[in-house]
Order: sequence, then structure tokens, then C-alpha cells
Amino acid sequence: MNAKALIPVLLCAAALGHAGAAHASESHVGEPPPPGLTSAELLPVQTAPDGSRMTALRLVLEPGWKTYWRSPGDSGVPPEFDWSGSANLAGAQPLWPRPEVIDSGGERTLGYHDELLLPIRLTPQAAGEPVALDVRLNFGLCEDVCVPARVRLAAAPEGDGFDPRIAEALARVPAAGEGALTCHVTDIADGVQVAATIPEAGAGAAAAMELMQDGIWVSQAELTEQGGQVTAVADFVAPSGKPFPLDTDKLRVTLISAGGAVEYRGCAETVSG
Repeated sequence: MNAKALIPVLLCAAALGHAGAAHASESHVGEPPPPGLTSAELLPVQTAPDGSRMTALRLVLEPGWKTYWRSPGDSGVPPEFDWSGSANLAGAQPLWPRPEVIDSGGERTLGYHDELLLPIRLTPQAAGEPVALDVRLNFGLCEDVCVPARVRLAAAPEGDGFDPRIAEALARVPAAGEGALTCHVTDIADGVQVAATIPEAGAGAAAAMELMQDGIWVSQAELTEQGGQVTAVADFVAPSGKPFPLDTDKLRVTLISAGGAVEYRGCAETVSG
């Protein structure tokens, strides 16, 4: 991949940053939402059937607008969560439902139209004690162009029962794939390219590749199928703009289709060069 391949994501990120500084003040609880967003809320903290504590982020979008998945592709902007204002919270893990494959202007991204209901598993610092949630969320909203959105939300007091909307969203979280990936890692001018062969033929219409490591940009994965095997290929670029040692144990590959999604982690075999 060369520098031109980075232009879409850099332009989008730059537009969000500059527009955010000039036009998009942070929307707090009870204030009007930013353009493209009808409403935003955190559902009350509640106890799931497995005993875990949960909430969910609910974003309702205006018609024709979209927001992005955790790994949106070449030109998308993934959301960022800041939970530092919360009390009795050791961790908050978003559990992303299967995204839509969105084609726009010749580019393919992964995200959501209309509504996003994002379950979030909470780890309290003190088990059994109330959790007070306060989150700042930075994310992108796009119609024809992207605009920045910044909201600050708090969850209502802990409620009884378990919201069926969260259960429905959890049912759409990618399932764990059977088998393991075989990966081929090759240095390129500004990073590395990974080709991951997946042990299920015809398992997806699109793929996302991620590295569970901060600061690494990943291109939209391309899928090929040959001889009953599916291979996903993407470029991974570090801030240095040079080849780097990629830890394949931190690789995550998600196959996405209309009927569901399957996620694989790590590589059983890695070939370099």
C-alpha cells in the first residue's frame, strides 16, 4: 500500500477533527443531539441472565445517516469511549452486533443505519456495589459527508429485569469460528500485509481484519476464494510508516454475511516473507 491509499481515511479523520473544533460542541445529557443523530442514551445498568452487569448505548439516526462499526474500513472513523467520569467501574467492554456492509461512492465501509444498540459489559471495581456511568463518546456520523459527533451520557439508576433489546443485540454478536487461521505476513513499503486463510469456505460476503493494538491503521480486507478456501487480505500500517513485527496472536478476522458473522482470533500457523 502507498501513501495514496491512506488519503480517504486521513481526509475523513482530518475533516472530523477540524469540524469538531470549529462547529461541534459536545452534547450533554438533555441537550439537542448533533446533526444526523435523533437521540442518544445509555440504558439503565442491569444484570444479565449470566450474572454480568450490563448497559447498552442506543443511537437513533436520522433517515439516510450512518455511523461506524469498531473497524469500519478504509475511510470510516471508529468510535472512541472515555469512561473516566464513571464511579465503581473497572472496565467497559462493547459487544458489537454484526454490522452492515455499506457501499457509498465506490467505497465499502462497515457500520449501521437507522439505529445502533450496542451492549456493553461492565466490570465493577467493587462487586455488588452500584455502578455510576458517565461516558464521553466521540464518533462519526455520515450522510454524503462525515461530521463529528460528541456526546456525554449517563446511565439511569440500576433497573430490574433485563431489557429484551439488549438480548436481541447480543444474539447478533459474531460467533466464534471453528478452526484456526493460517497467516502469511509480508513486508510492504509502509507496513505489513496479512493474508489470512479461513477454514470455512463461502462463510462471508465481506471481511474485517483488526489488530488488537492501539495506533495501527488497517485497510478494508479483500476476500478471495480458491480451492474451497477463503483468504482475507489487508494492509496494516503503523505510525512509523515502516514494516513492523506484527503479533498474529492479536489478529482478529470477522467474516460478515446477511445471515450472521463469524470471528476468528490468532493464527495457528504464520509464514513470513
